[in-house]
Amino acid sequence: MSSIAVATVRKKDEIRVQNVKIVGKKEAQNEFKMKLVFATHNENKFTEVKKLVPAHIDLVSLTDIGCTEEIPETGKTLEENARIKADYVTENFDLPCFADDTGLLVDALHGIPGVFSARYAGEQKSSEDNMDKLLAALKGINDRKARFTTVIALNLNNERHTFTGSVEGDIIKEKRGNEGFGYDPIFKPANCEKTFAELSIATKNQIGHRGKAIRQLLQFLEK
Repeated sequence: MSSIAVATVRKKDEIRVQNVKIVGKKEAQNEFKMKLVFATHNENKFTEVKKLVPAHIDLVSLTDIGCTEEIPETGKTLEENARIKADYVTENFDLPCFADDTGLLVDALHGIPGVFSARYAGEQKSSEDNMDKLLAALKGINDRKARFTTVIALNLNNERHTFTGSVEGDIIKEKRGNEGFGYDPIFKPANCEKTFAELSIATKNQIGHRGKAIRQLLQFLEK
């Protein structure tokens, strides 16, 4: 909370009264915050990333800046899609921004669903439908190896930077867990007995693909 104090200034025989603004600690901290847009409407993803971001970065979503449009993901790669979303915000809102795109790459399906992971089962982008289609595609297949990969594109000071994080694992045969989102209930990271959907957000951020990419981003911002 800020306050106004009255200071008396003496100059020879003249007495002047000045208003001096005393800034509270919280207000002072806010003045030095960096506003950074995370180009997503996905509340689960935003919450996951927000837990990794330090207090001096004011992380906001597309909804927070009044962007209600669904930015088209027309790229042929994860990096292209991330760049498209980041560029849209930079060009239309003139704000520092980063965007991500994540794909689940399944070895037995030659990298499918990959860049089409969010809409694997259709434009409705239903996680349940996507998981059901993937489990059906892998029925009878023993090789269940897969990996999540996240690519982040950052637009800052008229420069673009990219960061990548991946995690290896397997697609299990049935859904397990109620946490997370997307394919989390059927993805079990390597050397772990639980699926992403059975892990806390903190643990998923520690070992997961998006957490790895975000930490690279934050290390860059701290330079």
